[in-house]
Amino acid sequence: MAQLALGLASLGRPAYINLGREDALPRVRDVESMREQCHRVLDTAYELGVRWVDAARSYGLSEDFLSSWLPGHDDVTVSSKWGYAYTADWRPDAEVHEVKEHSLARFTRQWRETSALLPRVDLYQVHSLTADSPLFDDRALQDAMGAIGVPLGFSTSGPRQADAIRKAVDLGIFRSVQSTWNLLETSAGEALREAHAAGLRVIIKEGVANGRLVVDPPQAVAAQAKQLDVGPDAVALAAIAAQPWVDVVLSGAASPEQLRSNVDAMRIEVDLPDLAEPAEQYWRTRAGLSWN
Repeated sequence: MAQLALGLASLGRPAYINLGREDALPRVRDVESMREQCHRVLDTAYELGVRWVDAARSYGLSEDFLSSWLPGHDDVTVSSKWGYAYTADWRPDAEVHEVKEHSLARFTRQWRETSALLPRVDLYQVHSLTADSPLFDDRALQDAMGAIGVPLGFSTSGPRQADAIRKAVDLGIFRSVQSTWNLLETSAGEALREAHAAGLRVIIKEGVANGRLVVDPPQAVAAQAKQLDVGPDAVALAAIAAQPWVDVVLSGAASPEQLRSNVDAMRIEVDLPDLAEPAEQYWRTRAGLSWN
């Protein structure tokens, strides 16, 4: 059975592209209010048995918030990511919230920042690796990544995730892959199955399609949720956990209540038709979602 982990994309900064989180967060999203909210969700996760937390350099102050919570939680697996820099300066209305660069300079700086904040890192991932990333031809960068002595992983996004997954697996330096797979976007499924068979841990993100499956669930999802007396989020996440090649399912919960609803996924079985959209269509829709 896959395990549930908590991702901090919604909790480390005042804005993110997650539908349905507006009422879950504090009315005033200053740094201290968001730190307190993050700690509340982390406390709830720990009480519910969640023992994995995933952050990133681009998730605002997520690593900072996590580092101040970690003492006394030594049994929690900590993963983070490098590659994107947070550029919004805590402004929800910023034109650009993050900028990606897969370079040796970016890795060196961000690993220094991550390791200065977090007392331990169990997995360090390349953020949003694509098949055309310069990382694949940069031996100096690959060597520097290998030299930190921490297991390496990568995440993927976009309609050609499968290409990036297969190319990264062939590189032979990664222990895990974190990709988008949900009821609306299943195009990376076969590549993820292959990665799992090759020995990589498969982590699934965006399981509720940035909130789309919660605020406007397909009829089949809504009906299953009603039948099982759970939220549509639990149905969506249960469908992921049921895949035999999935090891970890990320919750993007922004409140304790959302997390408790997500956790219901781990106690139910679902039976759903194919609801997937064409990958290009899915990612166009995602790109049109606003940061809020």
